[in-house]
Amino acid sequence: MISRRPDAPGSGRERPDATMSLLADLFAGRLLDPGYADAAARRAAAGDLAPRGRLRGTGVLLVLVLVGVLLAAASAEVRRSQPVAAEQRSRLVAQIRARTGDNDALQQRLEQARDETERARAMALARSAEGRRVRGELSTAAAAAAATPISGDGLVVTVDDADRAEQGDRRGDEGRVYDQDLQVLVNGLWAAGAVAIAVNGQRLTPTTAIRSAGEAVLVDYRPLSGPYRVTAVGDPGRMLDAFGGSAADRRLRALEDRFGIRYRVRRVEGLRLPAAGVLRLRHARAAGS
Repeated sequence: MISRRPDAPGSGRERPDATMSLLADLFAGRLLDPGYADAAARRAAAGDLAPRGRLRGTGVLLVLVLVGVLLAAASAEVRRSQPVAAEQRSRLVAQIRARTGDNDALQQRLEQARDETERARAMALARSAEGRRVRGELSTAAAAAAATPISGDGLVVTVDDADRAEQGDRRGDEGRVYDQDLQVLVNGLWAAGAVAIAVNGQRLTPTTAIRSAGEAVLVDYRPLSGPYRVTAVGDPGRMLDAFGGSAADRRLRALEDRFGIRYRVRRVEGLRLPAAGVLRLRHARAAGS
């Protein structure tokens, strides 16, 4: 007797899980289109089908090699440019020193020409009473404008950057002398009774500016470097009494105590300050108006 089970072939009835065969085949990966399957088989037989991991590793290796080549080329270019940059910097420094020397020589010639002109003018004006009166007025105006040299006793104030070896962990810029420090010092000396002031030999006029450009301090647009020697002509005793304990003196002593800036005040006899540079006429008015 043949058994007729419900799930036997030819019984006319389907298995209860027959409808799940599509999902089972999908998860099993057996639904690949025959054309794709044939193409993959042919490529595998020909040896053209490389593993994806190998391709990815090859791409990463190529990128790393390319980056290494670029870094090596950049490093070689920097090494080649360093001697050129050093040579250009040395050439610029030499040019600056040469131009500064030429400027100093021209300044000396200018002072000599001024002295000769002043002597000739004094001789011409001394020939009459009116000329002598005009000469006195010119001398007073020239002294006020710092247009003539001046000699006499006075004070020399020296300020300089702090010693780097003594600064320790302090920042380098905290121990520097800035333009505002020199401004305060000069104003303090004027207030103490100075009649003429120069900074590193640069005579100050009523229109002279003390400012900075980068790390350089400019006095009348001329770059100066430390130590800064501020020379003030006037009554030394009076200036010492008035300047000692002033706001300028207290500021510089505080900078000396806190940041190590070097600061010194001393009396000097027989000082001589040169005339200022070329004066520019800014305003004029008619006499007697």
